Amino acid sequence: MGRDEDEREDGEAKPEDEPGTGVVLAFGRQLKLLRTQAGLERTEFGKRTGYAAQSIASFEQGRRIPPPKFIECADDVLGAGGVLNVLKEEVVRAQYPAFFRDMARLEAEAVTLHVYATQAVPGLLQTEDYARSVFGMRRPLLDEDTVEQRVTARLTRQAIFSRTPMPTLSFVIEESVLRRPVGGRTVLQGQLEQIMLHGHRRNVELQVMPTDRSEHCGLAGPFTLIENRDGRRMAYVEVQRDSRLHTDRTAVREIEEQYGILRAQALTPGESLAFVEELLGAE
Repeated sequence: MGRDEDEREDGEAKPEDEPGTGVVLAFGRQLKLLRTQAGLERTEFGKRTGYAAQSIASFEQGRRIPPPKFIECADDVLGAGGVLNVLKEEVVRAQYPAFFRDMARLEAEAVTLHVYATQAVPGLLQTEDYARSVFGMRRPLLDEDTVEQRVTARLTRQAIFSRTPMPTLSFVIEESVLRRPVGGRTVLQGQLEQIMLHGHRRNVELQVMPTDRSEHCGLAGPFTLIENRDGRRMAYVEVQRDSRLHTDRTAVREIEEQYGILRAQALTPGESLAFVEELLGAE
């Protein structure tokens, strides 16, 4: 009793994302130092940045990972001169599960990205409601803060669609994925509408793999093909929260061959959009 909120709460909890502890705690300590040097209580600082004092406390203690907009605003409000902004990229990476962090960086820098999805709508295409449903159903259960953190991170990745120069993106999605009512029928309808919107982008090609196809070369599972600015090609494979990034040219070429055949076996982009539109009409 008698301690202020800084003394009472600091050090009493670790971040939910243990692998991100170092950079998240370093950011939090720097944030608190700058705030106290500026003579601002958490409540006043929260008002200026648009966050509750409780959220500021969580950021300072490393229990929550601050979003990029908060970091930019905090740097400005505190007159930090870029001290906080310089940590933004590493803090943003800490939003992702440890196994996905390298892939998130590669994805953000990709000039070409090809995705084959078998279980759920690809993260780059997900609506906020669909993403929240996906993370909410995860087992073992994720706590609410972690769910919100993962949803924010997933939506942040979608900045790739508005990037300049535009990357080339393609998706092959199993029909069963588009019929599975993750989050309920209303959520699925919103998700299908978003797929339609992305499917009409000039730099996006979307194809559906019908369930009734007798020939299917992708039965080994989902993957993502990446090409960076230097022309380097990689393949990312993930299953059960375990992942592997293939850089060996032979291994990558084999997966590229699979993807090429998958695209030939699937519906064309035009047929696929018509198929999604038909599903929407049935909802």
